[in-house]
Amino acid sequence: MTEQQTRTRAYVLLGILSLIWGTSFILIKQGLKVFAADEVGALRVSAACLFLIPMAVGQIRALQRSDYWKLFASGMMGIFLPAFLFAAAQTHMESAVAGILNTLTPLFTMAIGAIVFRQKFAMNAIAGILLGLSGALTLTISRSGNVTGFNMYALLIVLASLSYGCNLNFTKFKLTHLKSTTITSVALLLIGPLALIYLLGATDFTSKLTHIDGGWKAAGFVVLLGLMSTSVATLLFNELVKLRGPMFTSSVTYLLPIVGLFWGFVDGEDLGTGHFIGLAAIMVGVWLANRKPAVKETPARVA
Repeated sequence: MTEQQTRTRAYVLLGILSLIWGTSFILIKQGLKVFAADEVGALRVSAACLFLIPMAVGQIRALQRSDYWKLFASGMMGIFLPAFLFAAAQTHMESAVAGILNTLTPLFTMAIGAIVFRQKFAMNAIAGILLGLSGALTLTISRSGNVTGFNMYALLIVLASLSYGCNLNFTKFKLTHLKSTTITSVALLLIGPLALIYLLGATDFTSKLTHIDGGWKAAGFVVLLGLMSTSVATLLFNELVKLRGPMFTSSVTYLLPIVGLFWGFVDGEDLGTGHFIGLAAIMVGVWLANRKPAVKETPARVA
């Protein structure tokens, strides 16, 4: 594949990934109409795991013993924890705002790459981080369009973005020898049983599913979330990391707010000045952080 073909493929994958993940916030919202946040998170991961089991079985033979803990760690950072954190955050936050806050992922990706993997900051990168974090702070104190008080649930999205940033760098520097299909399917195979056991053994999911009006519909939205936003999107995500690296891949979050805001508008969500100021600050911060030369890579420490 030529460089031009690789670049074109990367941008096509980026666009598809943006549409899928940008829609995930409204799907979470639909699931939360019936189910608790932990039930939505557990069902999402369980559905994604079940969907990719056939693929995972075919990939196991290619693994070394040391790969299993790395894939488990990648699954926890890139899938399991964010699934629960996003669902919990959206119990007290508009889906569009959750999408906006997720734009912090590239900033965390760069910061972790610099701190852990010996990449070096440029001044524009430092300015971008500070501006992006100020935008996130603006969003955490914006409620119903006004700056009226601190929204603690926004911190859950910040933690999820941090988890994504950790996983991006981890995948790039620790799992370079594995295919994206192997990383995604086996990681889900390792974490999926934990989510399924929790869902069926520690929640009221089955009771709500059968006894609450709209239960099957809400579950359908979450299953779709698992199949598309977790299984398919994570496959595309890991392929994109292989093609263009963690910083380019994390830029998918540039486009998520546009898709998220569109669905929020369709669903009648209340957004105001504070939210758009926060969005603008984060987007400019991400742009600054990714200007050349934002980060100069040096040999990474690989254990």
